[in-house]
This record gives sequence, C-alpha cells and structure tokens, in this order.
Amino acid sequence: MVRYNSKQWLRSLRNFYLSYTLQLLLRTVLWVGVFTTVVCVAMLEILHWEPRLTSGFFSLLGIVLSILLVFRTNTAYDRWWEGRKQWGALVNNCRNLAVMFQAILPVEDTSNRKYFAKHISNFCLSLVEHLRNGTKVEQLIHLTGEEQIIYGSKDHLPSFIVLQIFQRTQNLYTQGIFSDSDMINLKPQIQSLLDILGACERIKKTPIPFSYSVYIKTFIIAYCAFLPFGLIDEFQYYTIPLVMFVFFAMAGVEFIGEEIEDPFGLDCNDLPTGTIAQTIKNNVHEILCLFSEVEQRQEEKLYEKVF
Repeated sequence: MVRYNSKQWLRSLRNFYLSYTLQLLLRTVLWVGVFTTVVCVAMLEILHWEPRLTSGFFSLLGIVLSILLVFRTNTAYDRWWEGRKQWGALVNNCRNLAVMFQAILPVEDTSNRKYFAKHISNFCLSLVEHLRNGTKVEQLIHLTGEEQIIYGSKDHLPSFIVLQIFQRTQNLYTQGIFSDSDMINLKPQIQSLLDILGACERIKKTPIPFSYSVYIKTFIIAYCAFLPFGLIDEFQYYTIPLVMFVFFAMAGVEFIGEEIEDPFGLDCNDLPTGTIAQTIKNNVHEILCLFSEVEQRQEEKLYEKVF
C-alpha cells in the first residue's frame, strides 16, 4: 500500500512514475498516439480528407462514458474499503479474544497462553496468503514437524485453525477452567473470525461482472478510435496529443478500478494485509504477556510491491 501525505502534492508527484498502473497506462497511451498519428498522416497528407463531424456527438458520448467510469470507480473503491473494514474488525476481534484469554486463564498457565497466541496469529498470517495464491505453511509461526504436515494437507487452513482454537476452548470448559459465562463471551469472538474470513472470500471470489468490465473497455477504445475523425478538421496535427490525453484520463480511471477491485493482492495500492497480520501477532503476544515473541517495530516501506 502506498503511504503518502495528501496535502503534499509535489512530494506525491515525485513518486508518480513508480506506479505500476501508470507504467502500464503510459505504454497503452503511446500505442494510441501511434494509431492517431497514422490516422492524421493518412487523412491530411495522403487522402486529403477532413471529415466534418460535429463535436456535439462526441461530447454526448463523453458524458455517458464519464458516468459509467464514475460507477466503475465507486464499485471498485467500495470493494477496497469493505476489505479494509473487515481487516480492521479482525484486529479488534483478535485483541478482544486475547484480552479475554488473558483475564480468564490462571496466571501460571503459560502453555495455553502460548497455544492461543500461536493460533490467533497463525489464523491472520494464513488468511493473508489464503486471499492471494494459497496458504504457505512456512509463513506460520511455532509449528512442530507434525503440525507442518497436518497444516500443509488442509485445503482451507484458516477455518482449520479456528477449529483448533474452538476445540481447545471447549476442552478447557470441560476441565472446568472456563465457566458457562466465559463460553458465552468467547464463542461470538471465535465465530467472528469465520465471519470475517467469509466476508473477505466474498470480495475475493466475486469479481466485477465480466460483461460490465468488457463493455467499458470496448466503449473507451471505440470512443478514442473515432475521436480523431471528429477533431482533425479543427485541430489538424494537434489531434494527436488531444486524443492521447483523453485516453489517458478515461483509461486511467479504468486501470485504477482494476487495481483496487481486488484489495488483497500485491499491487502497490492493495491493502497491507501482511503488515496488519504482523501487528495482530505482536499485539496478541503482548496482551498474553509473551513479550519474548513480540518483534521490534520496523519502518514500513513506501510500497509492499517491489517494481
């Protein structure tokens, strides 16, 4: 995720060229420039034909296209923000769960504290990779050799880890360590982990409808392909930079929407889920008084993705 100060325009522009979306967009803009140049040369120098098309038609199409792009961007940002809210809720719920375990467990019960701290942390760490390209067992902490084999065989590791937390909680209730009132408070917190998991999977596995996305792309390409014929009579060779700028403005919005509609990936504007998971791990271990497991805070990089 890009860290920046919205009030410092010039400093933000210094890193403008680092954007992967911008790099991809500029390549496409150059091809549009080549196409427009060919059209202008053919019409002005070879065919000597200057079509007299009214600009009102293109203005009307531009308004329609702009409205579609606004809806497209809002939809993508809603998905991004919903993902951030779910991870914010995960931070709060994990802290609440750790606080409850710390308050309920006997002071001398270090073993169960380590167990719950490990599994709460591993749930968050596994969720990061689960929402990308599958869970990597080596990313988890404090696994024994047997646990690595078991965890590696699971197709849906985050839900399996929640099961382990609930089973240990139920065992402690059977042993009389947890009371009925404790279980009433703990169960909703444990269940909330699965609720957040399901909400994130809904965002991940439900992309923008294909027909809608293709229609907008087709509309942008067709609009910019015919735009030179409406401008060349008035602007001559100045049509080339004008069409390139129009395409840059419209396609840029579509490119940004594509980037943020899946907020759990590794693009530079995606959510810093890895950093959030590490924060939860440190917080949980600190709450459960396992200070030796708390890592020193490191300065966050400007980008999670290295270009």
